[in-house]
Amino acid sequence: MKINMLKPIAFVCGVAALLTACIDESKNTSTSDSTITDSTVAAVLRPVGPAPEWGKTIKPEMQTVIEKLNGYGDKPLETLSATDARKNHTPTDAVTDLIKQNNMVIPTPQVDTLGKDIDVAGAKIHLRIYTPKKGNGPYPLIVYYHGGGFVIANLDVYNASAQALAEQVGAIVISVAYRLAPENKFPTAHNDAFTAYEWAVKNAVALKADPAKIAVAGESAGGNLAANVSIMARNKHIMLPVHQVLIYPIAQADMNTKSYKMYENAKPLNKSMMTWFTEKYLNTSIEMQDPKISLINANLKGLPSTTIITAEIDPLHDDGVILADKLKAAGVKVDSKNYEGVTHEFFGMALLVPEAKAAQAYAADQLKAAFK
Repeated sequence: MKINMLKPIAFVCGVAALLTACIDESKNTSTSDSTITDSTVAAVLRPVGPAPEWGKTIKPEMQTVIEKLNGYGDKPLETLSATDARKNHTPTDAVTDLIKQNNMVIPTPQVDTLGKDIDVAGAKIHLRIYTPKKGNGPYPLIVYYHGGGFVIANLDVYNASAQALAEQVGAIVISVAYRLAPENKFPTAHNDAFTAYEWAVKNAVALKADPAKIAVAGESAGGNLAANVSIMARNKHIMLPVHQVLIYPIAQADMNTKSYKMYENAKPLNKSMMTWFTEKYLNTSIEMQDPKISLINANLKGLPSTTIITAEIDPLHDDGVILADKLKAAGVKVDSKNYEGVTHEFFGMALLVPEAKAAQAYAADQLKAAFK
């Protein structure tokens, strides 16, 4: 599967569409994805070669995914245009192919999906709304932002994460297809993210959600966006999320932290890619210090309780740690966990990687506690 830009209310294929069915978002229907459930037993994966030099502590299941990703032979993302980079294989493709190769059974989705276009400044963006099949609501509501450095990826690439949160929390999840760079420069993604949150607040009741129980979550660039949504909600005096889950978030501009140095050449994210993402999204290098990008420069007081998830083998590991410390210093309640032996992007790999299953359960428990 190649990365293609998601088209509004289009007939799109998700991570496990190759295995089961596609998602027709023009009507309410079941999703198809590789999200693990409690009854699913992960396959035993064994890597072919030795642990990579950049990740000697990598777990075998994680290494197997990385080996599969490397085996596609794609050109390094940072050498490509954004358009060509979006055609590269993704970690989701590697997971999908490993699932097929191991003849794994895909759990029956416990959510239905609905596609919705909403107006943003000068354009429209697409939302994918996941609703639990069980119960009649009102459900808690999570607004979720995918990763991709503000430049690549789409709702399909991160379908597993959004679906897992909906299923395990028993919540409606709105996954946001904010506009990407370089076609849409900073702060377009940030503004789109907040507009989607505002829409969720205003339409919660119509979605059968509880308007008093809304949280935000995101991975990587999406983790940055989720935190910014909380900051903007506070500043604009609209309803604050009750909780935020930030999964290996982009949180500061220094690319010489210990984790950046240790995992400079890691996969699927490395330092060169982060430089490339930054150049594609920002208008000038000065914007790297903007509080929207470098969250540690922002006023963090009064933000909701926060869960931060980090991966050991990840240039952004220290971003999450530093942000957690800054939030605590600002008086924010923070709970955080680091997962050893896994890389950036591990969170959505629960069917194959045990640490991803554990991280999803942790995030779900944190959200359920906040919604109570």
